[in-house]
Amino acid sequence: MKSVVICGSRRYRTEIRKLEKKLQDNGIVVFAPILNTNRNIDKLEPDLKRYAFLGLTLHHLEYMRKADVAFFYNKEGYLGNSSTMELGAAAVLGKPIYALEEDKTEPCRNVLFDKIVTTPSKLIKLLK
Repeated sequence: MKSVVICGSRRYRTEIRKLEKKLQDNGIVVFAPILNTNRNIDKLEPDLKRYAFLGLTLHHLEYMRKADVAFFYNKEGYLGNSSTMELGAAAVLGKPIYALEEDKTEPCRNVLFDKIVTTPSKLIKLLK
């Protein structure tokens, strides 16, 4: 069985958490994003804010290194800045890259997706 790192925007936090649970319930090792919703981070001093975001970024990149597969939860084709950076990391690391949907605005992202996987059930099948 393969492990998966989930990448996606915190705007889809609820859906990503449901996907994470469904995968785990099926015995799949999941490296999930933190998806911090604490808006107080914007009130930090610039040095502390930079350090917080550096930690979040490096933490998720470590998950990318550990996982067998990268899955991008890009509902409605949306990938934000962080997920776009993670997509590049997955490509450089040679990870199989799956996405929920095709990107509607950036064809250069689509060429990096190995497979579009539209349901959790299909993703589970691919990972088992």
